[in-house]
Amino acid sequence: MFALLQYNPDLSRIDCQSCLWECINDYQGCCHGKHGDIVEKPSCIFRWDLYPFFKSHPGNPPSSPPPPTAVAKANHHAPPANAQVTNGGKSNWTRTVIIAVTTSVSGLLVTGVVVLLMVRRKKKQQARQRVEGEVEDEISTVESLQFDFGTIRAATDDFSNTKKLGQGGFGAVYRGRLSNGQEIAVKRLSQNSGQGETEFKNEVMLLARLQHRNLVRLLGFCLEGVERLLIYEFVPNSSLDQFIFDSLKRANLDWNTRHKIIMGVARGLLYLHEGSRLRIIHRDLKAGNILLDSDMNPKISDFGMARLFELDQSQAETNRIVGTYGYMPPEYAMRGNFSVKSDVFSFGVLVLEIVSGQRNNLFRVGDDTEVLIGYVWKSWRDGTISNIIDSSLTSGSSTEIARCIQIGLLCVQENMANRPTMTSVLLMLNSHSFSLQVPSQPAFFIHGGAELDMPSTQDNSSRVHGVSKNEVSMTELYPR
Repeated sequence: MFALLQYNPDLSRIDCQSCLWECINDYQGCCHGKHGDIVEKPSCIFRWDLYPFFKSHPGNPPSSPPPPTAVAKANHHAPPANAQVTNGGKSNWTRTVIIAVTTSVSGLLVTGVVVLLMVRRKKKQQARQRVEGEVEDEISTVESLQFDFGTIRAATDDFSNTKKLGQGGFGAVYRGRLSNGQEIAVKRLSQNSGQGETEFKNEVMLLARLQHRNLVRLLGFCLEGVERLLIYEFVPNSSLDQFIFDSLKRANLDWNTRHKIIMGVARGLLYLHEGSRLRIIHRDLKAGNILLDSDMNPKISDFGMARLFELDQSQAETNRIVGTYGYMPPEYAMRGNFSVKSDVFSFGVLVLEIVSGQRNNLFRVGDDTEVLIGYVWKSWRDGTISNIIDSSLTSGSSTEIARCIQIGLLCVQENMANRPTMTSVLLMLNSHSFSLQVPSQPAFFIHGGAELDMPSTQDNSSRVHGVSKNEVSMTELYPR
């Protein structure tokens, strides 16, 4: 291999090095693998080939190999011809030294390029081996969670109807007891379930790596023929929607319990977004996916739709919209854009549902048809938020309730940039001295009695419900 590096004589040492590295980078980008080519910069050129395109014999000027244009570039800075006449042998000797030095530098350059490429290739191989090692560790962890189908069938009395806890869109959930006495909940996915193989594997892989008191704990899974089972810790009090949307059961949820649920869900979401070594967007946070343990502590469940983000990734988009309408922010429902702010929107809807005891769908207030978040915002704006507080709440801190309503409204703002992060939400929930901003108009706001062009939720049809007014005397319920 023959190479030539030539640069302007008036370049400083630093500029010369800079030009050298620019040539190396361009070589890697455009010419790696070529037997011969030239890289030209304003202040320097780099040429290499398989034949000696210049001669270092005294008295002979550098030869002119094809193509002529390349030689013209290479000899652009060569001494003028009359230098040989005026300086004689001294000029020839100088040229020999220059060519010898240039050849040495060129050889070092080529060697440097080769070494640099080898180092980069080695780093890529090491990174690939590290990723493969992590994947193997995860597979090993997941494989340790696999249950035998016979074990689960025995634990649920062959999936007896007497053990069935409920039936959802993805299949039935059964209560079971293992041979060691541990109680479990088993989700048996139906064969025509909307939760496919991808969602099933996604939930297993994610929950196997997550541990938090406000996330449901996955004990294992089972794959047997067409059977797909997910085995969770047993949570005795079912899901939140069974309480807050039931006129009798929600009377048992005093404000302290509701506030504890709000705080627990916020902590669980913060862990998903920032607290673990992963960044996870749940994408289907709703009352039906919040389970309650024996002490009414909330546990976020159902991670089949969740997406894993890079730690420095802020948002993504998809053509496949999944989740539950009513909890989806507009940028996701309409354009498929999702981020941590998508979960923040869902959390805001959940907070307003917990305070009001109403689902976020259409209901009638007088002669007008409203959506919950729009009705709450109008009531907050008009200083009449006592209208939207659940009538079964007969006690509780009026200041705390009003603060939670305002935080919920901040989370459901139409512009996702205006929504707080879950870190800010927890600060606002924990500290009454933390100043709250004025919420702007929420998404899917209905003006007057106009109809809302929005799909119904998975959980409900578009039925219009009435709303009762909370007659309890409350103070400090006005926007600040």
